[in-house]
Amino acid sequence: MARKLTDKQAAFVAEYLVDLNATQAAIRAGYSERTAYRIGAELLQKTSVAEAIAAGQAKRAQRVEITADRVVAELAKIAFADPRDLMEWGPDGVKLKASADLTEEQAASVAEVSETTTKDGGSLKLKKHDKVKALELLGRHMGMFKDKVENEISGGMALHHEVTPVVAGLLDRLGKEKEGQA
Repeated sequence: MARKLTDKQAAFVAEYLVDLNATQAAIRAGYSERTAYRIGAELLQKTSVAEAIAAGQAKRAQRVEITADRVVAELAKIAFADPRDLMEWGPDGVKLKASADLTEEQAASVAEVSETTTKDGGSLKLKKHDKVKALELLGRHMGMFKDKVENEISGGMALHHEVTPVVAGLLDRLGKEKEGQA
């Protein structure tokens, strides 16, 4: 059983749940800016803190009704969307279909619609969500892709190993946090 959190650790957990940035959460929780990066990483390794974060994320997911199934379903709408369901194009130009005529699945693939009007005419712009990224995320979820990571250890020897999608995401997030501190 995990130990009770200190007030500062509890503040860190609450702040970490805001943006999942350990360094900024440590600063907002009252830790020194100078050591926040190290402290944030250390706090994430503590079982009691990790359990509190997991519990907070589970409560939020339940409160806003986010489930893995719902996230995967939304990614699938983007990944498998067909642009012909949203517009028609040909020698006479491009014509967008009316939003009222789109299904929920078709509309989910749209990231942005804008209209520009000038004295000389106007234009419509339809931007879709990134299909390739959605396919990549679905593939990772399904375990279809494995990242290979190379770590150099003392003596110049390299260690190669496969990383699961979850670990790859954590490594990516830690790398971005570290870049933000540079």
